[in-house]
Amino acid sequence: MTEVRLSFKEMCARFEVTPRTLRYYEYIELLAPEKDGRSRFYGAREVARMTLILRGRRFGFSLEEIRQWLLIYRQKGTVPQLETWLHLADRQLAALEKQRVDLDATITDLRALRDATLDDLKRSS
Repeated sequence: MTEVRLSFKEMCARFEVTPRTLRYYEYIELLAPEKDGRSRFYGAREVARMTLILRGRRFGFSLEEIRQWLLIYRQKGTVPQLETWLHLADRQLAALEKQRVDLDATITDLRALRDATLDDLKRSS
């Protein structure tokens, strides 16, 4: 089986990110591509990390939280990393549930105002 080795351009295309994003992730030490002169190459480790980074962003985690979480594996191993993940996930789930409640209330208020405005418009006609 051939090991994954993506160029900078291929990495951007695979994950649908801009070159600026990829360079920034490298700058803040989320990714560490292999360098050959000015070229960068991304192996299986970097592809896996990018998958985790994008998933973490989709779930609402900050880049710093993701960076710290990825560091735990290198410094302490899998079990502490998974324990930290559970803590972060529980915290984020609570925040997302609160956002859902707030959003539902906002939708209800907007719908009521819209309906009242529509009723006013019908009475004015």
